[in-house]
Amino acid sequence: MRKPIMAANWKLHKTAEETRTFFAELNPLVKGANHCEIVICPPFTALAAAVEATAESPIEIGAQNVHWEEKGAFTGEVSPGMLAAAGCHNVIIGHSERRQ
Repeated sequence: MRKPIMAANWKLHKTAEETRTFFAELNPLVKGANHCEIVICPPFTALAAAVEATAESPIEIGAQNVHWEEKGAFTGEVSPGMLAAAGCHNVIIGHSERRQ
């Protein structure tokens, strides 16, 4: 049976520095947590800081959106390969705020 997923979408909150501070406080609280998967989806500008800050934590980092093309003339979009290279293993797809 798959573990439940607890996910948090930060929307348009937290800079990279605020992200580091947040995880410094959260990581000790979830150390050893194995009853569920914990996924946090910060803004794109904080992804690198989040991945780095959770390297020794059970927390997984996800992105808030992804573009369906791997590359091309899509200004401001981020591809699945870019997210994987950044350390993201999860992504929110089809959020009501992103649907067009």
